[in-house]
This record gives sequence, structure tokens and C-alpha cells, in this order.
Amino acid sequence: MWIYVGKKTETATTCHAKILKEPFEDGYANGEEGTPPGEADATYTADIKGIVKFGWIKGVLVRCMLNIWGVMLFIRLSWIVGQAGIALSVLVIAMATVVTTITGMSTSAIATNGFVRGGGAYYLISRSLGPEFGGAIGLIFAFANAVAVAMYVVGFAETVVELLQENDALMLDEMNDIRIIGAITVLILLGISVAGMEWEAKAQITLLVILLLAIGDFIIGTFIPLDNKKVKGFFGYKAEILTENFGPDFRDGETFFSVFAIFFPAATGILAGANISGDLADPQSAIPKGTLLAIVITTLVYIGMAISVGSCVVRDATGNINSTIITELTNCTTSACKLNFDFSSCQKTQCPYGLLNDFQVMSMVSGFAPLISAGIFSATLSSALASLVSAPKIFQALCKDNIYPGLLMFAKGYGKNNEPLRGYILTFLIALGFILIAELNVIAPIISNFFLASYALINFSVFHASLAKSPGWRPAFKYYNMWVSLVGAILCCIVMFVINWWAALLTYVIVLGLYIYVTYKKPDVNWGSSTQALTYLSALQHSVRLTGVEDHIKNFRPQCLVMTGAPNSRPALVHLVHAFTKNVGLMICGHIHMGPRRQAIKELSTDLARYQRWLIKNKMKAFYAPVHAEDLRDGGQYLMQAAGLGRMRPNTLVVGFKKDWKQADMRDVETYINLFHDAFDIQYGVVVIRLKEGLDISHLQGQEELLSSQEKSPSSKDVVVNVDYSKKTETDTSKVFSPPSSEKTPGLHKEEEEDGKTPTQPLLKKDSKGPRSPLNLADQRLLDASSQFQKKQGKNTIDVWWLFDDGGLTLLIPYLLTTKKKWKDCKIRVFIGGKINRIDHDRRAMATLLSKFRIDFSDIMVLGDINTKPKKENIAAFEEMVEPFRLHEDDKEQDIADKMKEDEPWRITDNELELYKTKSYRQIRLNELLKEHSSTANVIVMSLPVARKGAVSSALYMAWLEVLSKDLPPILLVRGNHQSVLTFYS
Repeated sequence: MWIYVGKKTETATTCHAKILKEPFEDGYANGEEGTPPGEADATYTADIKGIVKFGWIKGVLVRCMLNIWGVMLFIRLSWIVGQAGIALSVLVIAMATVVTTITGMSTSAIATNGFVRGGGAYYLISRSLGPEFGGAIGLIFAFANAVAVAMYVVGFAETVVELLQENDALMLDEMNDIRIIGAITVLILLGISVAGMEWEAKAQITLLVILLLAIGDFIIGTFIPLDNKKVKGFFGYKAEILTENFGPDFRDGETFFSVFAIFFPAATGILAGANISGDLADPQSAIPKGTLLAIVITTLVYIGMAISVGSCVVRDATGNINSTIITELTNCTTSACKLNFDFSSCQKTQCPYGLLNDFQVMSMVSGFAPLISAGIFSATLSSALASLVSAPKIFQALCKDNIYPGLLMFAKGYGKNNEPLRGYILTFLIALGFILIAELNVIAPIISNFFLASYALINFSVFHASLAKSPGWRPAFKYYNMWVSLVGAILCCIVMFVINWWAALLTYVIVLGLYIYVTYKKPDVNWGSSTQALTYLSALQHSVRLTGVEDHIKNFRPQCLVMTGAPNSRPALVHLVHAFTKNVGLMICGHIHMGPRRQAIKELSTDLARYQRWLIKNKMKAFYAPVHAEDLRDGGQYLMQAAGLGRMRPNTLVVGFKKDWKQADMRDVETYINLFHDAFDIQYGVVVIRLKEGLDISHLQGQEELLSSQEKSPSSKDVVVNVDYSKKTETDTSKVFSPPSSEKTPGLHKEEEEDGKTPTQPLLKKDSKGPRSPLNLADQRLLDASSQFQKKQGKNTIDVWWLFDDGGLTLLIPYLLTTKKKWKDCKIRVFIGGKINRIDHDRRAMATLLSKFRIDFSDIMVLGDINTKPKKENIAAFEEMVEPFRLHEDDKEQDIADKMKEDEPWRITDNELELYKTKSYRQIRLNELLKEHSSTANVIVMSLPVARKGAVSSALYMAWLEVLSKDLPPILLVRGNHQSVLTFYS
């Protein structure tokens, strides 16, 4: 969350609250960033006790200038001028400056878009683009800084060893001397860093003074051309030399881009200030001012020194006093000849002096050469010190966020400034290792590419945040442009390849690998990244665009409103529907809360986050939609009318079969059936799913308590479920809509609560000390059945009983199931009704139809005996089942019968039972055929029988569904809304 304090539009109270709240923002106080307990409090205490924080000059400007003015300034700049000439050298510096300036402006924009904590580039990128990019860059950027320490220290050690060689004072040999001096140096630098940031800042100021004296020494020296230096190519400011050196003279296979690649690493110090953002008094102000001013100053110095050295020193010189010209030469046209020196021999053999041949030109030109050596020491040691401080700070911030759980130990800080001592030790060991290896020529291009990858992502962050148009993107720094930032990101990527193509590819591979790893691990953080904002914007734009497109039969997809209640209480229902909607259509889990409004509204908000998280955790591509209503029917209507967005609205209602309808209050059964009619009225299809074991496992879960412990407790898998058998157990009920309530006893169902009955389900207790009692057989089967659709379904069949033409939904759902990985080995068998004398004809006609629909099938069976009268014992069982629900009006007075019918409209009249006898027999007969042909199927998909609204009583209709679907494998009773969902045409 980005915090703005003291806006004119805010009240003093609000501002005061935000000021107090600020140190805890972004998740520190509640551990969202993986902060160790107590860490946030320590940070806040440090702030109010007045711990020393740096301003923009000491904290950012000095560090950036020291890091940008590296060894390049004194050792390589003269060689670059010799190769590229003054004009192209200035162009090289300008190109590098364009990249760094754009990156500096992007850094300033991000840094001024809210409170900035420690972590530098990692913090800026992770809070802008999210943990995936941030985690990838944070790790390689910290590593790059650690190895950069070794690079700078080896540069320092090499210079010291050269001085030892000149004075014949080597300790062992050149390589081992570099290792010894490098190890001692990095140990001293570690001591300065560990002593505290204040000591490190003082050391940086001292080194800057030395560096500025060395630059001044060079500038003064250019005005003092001594005679003994002329033979080495230094003549002071001469127009002839300026003219000759203005153009390029590439040698030894060098090109403009190879020279650029050598110079660019000198410009990679612009984040030195941002990297210690946690130690700045006001990062939002300090980072933009310090970084951009450092870029301006260092660029002017680079350009000035390039022009100066190019105007004073020739490209080649012998260093031999005999090269002095006494008589005028006619064939010599170089600037040296015009100044009475003949260096023409250098065209045949390589001379030791001049811009192209001597890396110590700056020392030779300077007024006092040892001061240049001190400048080199200062440049290398200051850069090494800055990197040695940056790497642990970045690494500590990365570890605090717990992006990589194995690195959490490095998040711990020590002392009042929360110093990352463990990070310092790790950085020291990495640097020491590379110093001892001493093969830095291979690693150097990789490090430069790591820095450039960070710059590219900082630029891309600004472009991405601007593109997402998030209201939270309000940088105080206004001098940025999203398209310029995009160009900066592209330039960084191009420069990576210019510097070294294989190192660029390696960097991309490493960043991509870390990105994939973090994406796979899905760290539990929410930083309001621009990735989220752009995802929202893209979804919104596409939803609006989709709304303007008319539906087409080819693009029909089942978009299901699934009446799950709490999704985790009916996992089988959720997983089965998800099997045919995943990556195909919309799935919304509807949950109707009833009861007191205030309590229900409170539950809505908590359940929304909880159950959506459960869906995500279980990899369900679905939405959770809770609603409060006075009764189930109203809640269902609310959901059917309001759920969804634009074209992404449900078109199919999915409910579980109400298995307890015979024991339930028949008013609830009326409500249940009326939902079907409401769905048809709103042009929905209807799917009723029945498992013979049942769907609802909430009484086995201890739904509320166990869900909470699963999500919050790391040892939730150790929860022991104990069953209390002191109560009588009955068959599980499957009340589709029963909303979970925090007051419910686990195992107590809605209807039992309302009736005030003793709970009949086994009560659950999480008791680690008590005896571990196994579940009874029915409950064990219910648990097993609840997870059956999460497994691979094997080589079995999906049986489709297509008895009515409802538009094709009954065929489409099985087809979609077979496209999923878990169901791909299942074959579709199609069963249709027909006449005995036309079986072959009907089979061929259906085969032709399915072929036109492009639906694969393994077999088609035409049932010629579908209208045969069912067995007597099954008819008797049906009559026994409906007996308690009959009105028996013929045995009662007319007035009494009419009154009963009015009060209990669900009762079955004698006339109704006789009128629909054929239809009742048909459901009984279909169940017999289903048991005969489909008892081994994985799932059965069958046309749902529909009764005309008001014509068939609720009890009779539920009896039909009961007798049709009982004692069968999982069955889906499907009825479309008569809208065609399949087409022949392409």
C-alpha cells in the first residue's frame, strides 16, 4: 500500500493517523512481508529514537559519484579517446548517459510513489512488478554487487602490485600478491562496513575528497606541458592534436560498439544511493535529487576529461628523445611533426606511449602522479565499499519478504540500525572467493548484464505502472514519460547484447528461471503491484469489448452457477463441475446466508476472502459469490439474476440432489423445486448432481474450525478427527444450501437446528489426547466419494442417456469432460429410446448426427424396451415411498380435503397419481435400465425429467427424481433451456 502524508485535502486527524501508521504499512506489522516477529516494532522504535539517517548529499550524491567514477576515469578513458576519437568518445559517454538518465528518472518516479523501505532496486521492482520479477532481480542484483566487490578490490590490488613491481618489492609472484592484497583489503572494508553506516559514510567522504583532488591534479597538469613529457606524447592544449584526435582510429579489431561495451560498466553506479534506501532520512526526496545530479556531474567530468586528454596527448609516442625533429620533414603530416617530433616509427612497431598504448596517460599528464594513483585507489575502494554495503542491504530486504524461504535466516538485523551482519559475512565470503579465483575477465560481463537487467526492469516498471492506469500510481516526481521509460528498457536490453551476447543470454535464462520458480512457489504477499493493476485493466477492457458482441452458437460454453454453500463442504460437487468448466466456462459457487441480517452480513465479508482462498488453494478456477436473503428461493433468484458480469454470466444452474427430502420440512422441498422453475424462467439450464453416498461432508470436517486450522496452522495435517458415537447415526444428508454458521456445532444440520432436534450426525472433536476412533462405514464412504473426481478416472465410460432434445447440453457436458486430463481415457456411450423394429435405423441416424457434431463415441445403444412396464416389486416400492405424502382426498370430506390441499400443496392427490402413472412408471423403468446398462460407468449424464409448474406436486416430482437416480454411480440430470449449444457448421 502506498502512503501519502499531509495532503491538503486530508484532515489533521487523518494525517496524524497516517503518520503513526506509516512505519507499519506494506504488511510489516502483520507479517505479510515475511518480517520476523518484532521486526516492525524495532524499526519504528529506531525511527522515533532518532537513529542517524543520511541526507541526499551524503547518502545518495556522494555514493553515486564515487561508484560512477571508477577505474575507467583514470585508466581506460584515454584509451577510449585514442580508439574512438574525441567526437565518438563524447557520443559513447552521451549514449551511456541517455540510458542512465532514463533509468534515473524511472527510479525517481518509483521512489516518489510512496514510502520507500530498505532494499534499493529490489524494493522498487518488487513493489512495482510484483514478487516474481522482484525476487528474480533481487537475488541476482545482490549477487552482482557481491561479485562487484571482488572486481573493484582486484582492480585496486593490481594497481598496488604494479607499484610493487616498479620498486621490485613483490612478496611472492604477481598473481598471489593480488590475492593476498585483495584478501587483506576486503577484510578491512568488511570491518568498516560492520562498524556501522556512519563510519562507512565517513570513509566515503574521505575517498571522494581524494578522488576530487586527483581529478583537479589532472586538470592542472594539462596546463603544464613539461619538455620531458613531450617525447611521451603530451604537448598541452594544441589545435593540431585536437583536430587529429577528433575522428576515430580503431585498431586491433576494435569497433565503436566494442569501445562502448568497455566504457558502459563505468556508468552502472547510479543505484548506489537507492540501494541503501532504508538508511536515508527522506528517500522520496533524496533518491531523485542525488541520483540525477550525480549523473549530470559525472557525465560533465567524463566529457571534460575526454576532450582534455584528446586535446593534449597524441595517439602514439616513442618516449625517445631522439624523436625530436631538427630539420623539417616533407612527408610527415601528423600533429607531432608540426610540433617538431617524429613518431612515424610507431606505424611499423607498437610504441609504449600515447593514448592508444599507455594506460597511465592520466598519471603522466597530471601535475603530481602519486595523486592519480591515490585517485585510482579511491575510485576502486569507494566502489568496492558501496557494493559491499549494497549487497547485504538488498539481500536482507529480499529475505525479509520470504520470497525464498530457505534464506530467511539472513533477514535478521543487529543493533539500532538493524545491520545485516549475516549478509555482510556472506558477501565477504563471495567476494573473497572470487578474489582468490582471480578470473574476473569472464565474470565481469555477466555482472554488467545483471546490473543492466535491473535497470531494464526499473524502466519497464514505470512503463507498466503507467500503462495499468492504477489510481495508486501518483509519483511526486513528474519528469518521466512511460514511452521514454519503455525505450530505456529496450536500450538496456540492447546494451546487454552489445556488451556480451552470451552473458546477456545467460542473464535472461537466470532471470527467467528465478521468475518461474517464484511464480510456482506463489509467495503469500500482496504489494499492489502494477501487474495486478494491468490484469484488472485488461479484464475490464475485454469484458466491455465482449459485451458488444452477440452470442453465437459456436461459442456457447456452460457457465455454471453452482449452489455449493461453503465450497469446501461439498468438494465432489465443486470438482465435478470444475472438470467440465475449467478453461472453458465460468464457474460461480453460490452461497446463500440466512438468518439475522447483521450477523449474516458480517459472515459474508469473512467468508468471501476465506472461501475464495480455498478455491485458489485447491486450484479451482472459480469464483465464490455469497448473498444474504430471507429464504433460499429469494437467495437463488438474487444469484441467478445478478451473478456474473456482462457476457460472463451464468447460463446453467447446478445443484446437488436433496437426499434428505423425505425427512425434511416439505416447505424446503417446495423451495428446492421452485428454484428449477425459476431457473427455466430466467432461461437457465439445470443440472442436478447425485452421488449415492451424498455430497455434504461439513459434519465430518468440523467445517469452520478445520478450515481455519488448515489455512493458518503449518501442522494442519496432524489434526486428528475423533467421532463421538454416543448419538445415534443416520445416513448423511446433503442439504445443498445450508449455510455454515460460526454458532453451529459441527455435524448439526440446518433442518435439525430449526426443528430443535438432537443432532443425529456423529460429533467431531479435534482432540490430540483422546483415543483415535475410526469413522463409521457410511461416513468413510462419504469421505472417499468426496474426493473421487480429483483422481484420474481410468479407462471407463461416461454414459449419456439422451432422452429429450434440450438443445444439446446433455451431450456437450460429457464431451467437455473427455477433453480434460483426468477424464481423457473415458469413452462416451450414448443411450437413446427407440422402437424395436427401428433399432438399426435409429442407431445409424444417431451415429450420423454425432459425427456431424464432431463428438467421439464408443457405442450407441437404442433401447427398444424403454416403455415396458417396470417390475411389480419396484412399483410397490415406489407406492410405499409416496404413501406418506398422499392426500387421500377420496377418503375425506371435500372441505377437509380442500383445506389440506390448500395448506399442504405439496401433497399428492389420487387424481394426480393416476394422471401421471405412465410418467411415474417411466422413471421406475429407466432406473431398472440404468442399473442394467450403466452400473459400472464412471458417471452417468441423463436428461432431467421436467414437470409443468403447478401441475405436479413437489412430493411426486421429488419421488420421480429419487426413484430415477437411486443406487447408481454419480449421475448428472441435465436439462438445457432449449437453446441450441451444438452446431454442424464450422
